[in-house]
Amino acid sequence: MNTAMPRDGALRRLKNRSEFLKAARGQRVGRAAFSLQANARELDLPGIGFTVTKQMGNSPERNRIRRRLRAAAKACASGFEPQHDYVLVGRREALSISYGQLVNDLAAAISKVHLKKKS
Repeated sequence: MNTAMPRDGALRRLKNRSEFLKAARGQRVGRAAFSLQANARELDLPGIGFTVTKQMGNSPERNRIRRRLRAAAKACASGFEPQHDYVLVGRREALSISYGQLVNDLAAAISKVHLKKKS
């Protein structure tokens, strides 16, 4: 058993379909390149999952979208709140916008999803 404390900005990966479905029932914020879904959980570390449907292109395109979203999530890791699960649903526009814009959009979406929850 690993008793080490998680590092700052550590994210837990969502792997089960049930975790994705629970996040889909939570708060949502849409952007051109992705949609962010968030849901409160009992676990301490924030969880993150990525999904890109077949409608977004062939497998190399979908994988490239997923890689860009993973990199943006890593850059914004400090913004994800503990005891929440997040799912990023990728869109084709994630390939055409700049990485800086993708990170800015994700940071704004994280803030907005938590503002929606509190009101």
